[in-house]
Amino acid sequence: MRESESTMWTDKQRGIRVSQEKLLCKNACGYYGNPAWQGFCSKCWRERARPAAAPRQDTRPSNDGTPPTFSKFEEKKNIEKARRINTMRRLFWGSPSPPKPQEPSERQAALLKAYQSLEPGDFTGFLKILRSPSSQRLQSRCTAFLNTVEAYHDLPIQKQSDLVQDFYQSFAEYFSSLPEAQVTQIMEHVEKLIMTRLHKWVFCHDSCDDEQKDLALQKRIRSLNWVTPQMLNVPYPDKKTSVTGDPFLPAITAIIEMDAKRAPQDKLACVSKCSQHVFEALSAWNSEPANADDFLSGLVYVVLKANPPRLHSNMQYVIRFGLPHSIMAGESGYYFTNLSCAVAFIEKLDGPALSLSPEEFEGYMLGHRAPTALKKRQQVASNTQHLLEELKGRQEKLDQGVGTLNVQLQKWVQAVHSQLDEATTQFALVQKEITAQAELPPAISLSTLDASLQRDDTELLKVTDC
Repeated sequence: MRESESTMWTDKQRGIRVSQEKLLCKNACGYYGNPAWQGFCSKCWRERARPAAAPRQDTRPSNDGTPPTFSKFEEKKNIEKARRINTMRRLFWGSPSPPKPQEPSERQAALLKAYQSLEPGDFTGFLKILRSPSSQRLQSRCTAFLNTVEAYHDLPIQKQSDLVQDFYQSFAEYFSSLPEAQVTQIMEHVEKLIMTRLHKWVFCHDSCDDEQKDLALQKRIRSLNWVTPQMLNVPYPDKKTSVTGDPFLPAITAIIEMDAKRAPQDKLACVSKCSQHVFEALSAWNSEPANADDFLSGLVYVVLKANPPRLHSNMQYVIRFGLPHSIMAGESGYYFTNLSCAVAFIEKLDGPALSLSPEEFEGYMLGHRAPTALKKRQQVASNTQHLLEELKGRQEKLDQGVGTLNVQLQKWVQAVHSQLDEATTQFALVQKEITAQAELPPAISLSTLDASLQRDDTELLKVTDC
């Protein structure tokens, strides 16, 4: 990293620092810039890029070895491309430039009032109005545009991006009489309608190297898995603070969900959700609100922990096909710009940015060294593994004891059953004897016999005395 870039991105006291001026467009237009546009906003970047991409005739002398027919072939090819683009625009608008609405004023006013009554985020309501008979012209334009772009899906990705952005601008002109906030809401519905269908054709297009850059970025992030919050100067809870789980987990989940969305605004919503969770995590254990430096450091840490799938492709998709106001201004623009800065920081990350010497940084990258916190985690993991092995041995002994106890219990049960059977047999014999005695004739009891004998003896003594 060059000295100027190092001054921009790092600071020994606060870690990563990006001033507000660095986030704004180089043209000083007031909108947010982006590293992907070399610091310009999307509007200024397109104004700079489009003249360079315009067809140019070959004015070189013919003595350079190029066949004279080649320049004519190139000129014909460029004319054919321009004709295709104009054909697409005619299919959509009916003429090279968008015409003024031809509907009667009352009908147009009623239609605009219907669109104006839409609630924010009511995409279903937007589709109902668009499919109504009064909105048939706008629906036909959307359908024609979608069919044409799908038919010409092999055009370079930048051409397709220009066509979509032109479509946004032309479509918004129909609602120019409405307040800007309502036009923005309507165009967000239009973007969702158009890009949900075009996603499979334009995302990670064959004409660009997004897939290769995705793999390179994922490999880069994976090689930096040793970076700790302390190295980035991220305010992180100390040992005395009771924290359950990773406080940045909701932010990590939100940024990973971005790949599953199809509309650019839905992907931006994931970025905004992730950023808000970062602020919440940073503010959870600090008495004062998190500042911009802490936020960017936390966002870098979240990206390193999450390693989001196809991050480069998702960001380029938003840049190429998102509504300009969503990424140039407002909360979503601020968060997206910070995400772009975080990715640029990761791609250029070196030792000084982490307060490490080049040798230490190289050692970490090669796996020869490990941060103190990582060593502690490894030691904890080793101790935990030792405890698990000890617990496993105890469990085996316990299993053996349980087996022995089961055998003894079975023997005891068998002994109880034997004693019960023997007692049952003896009871049956006693019961038989009692039954047999009950069936014999009655006999004189011994007590009656003794009483009778005593009475006879008494009478005998009386006679003798006489």
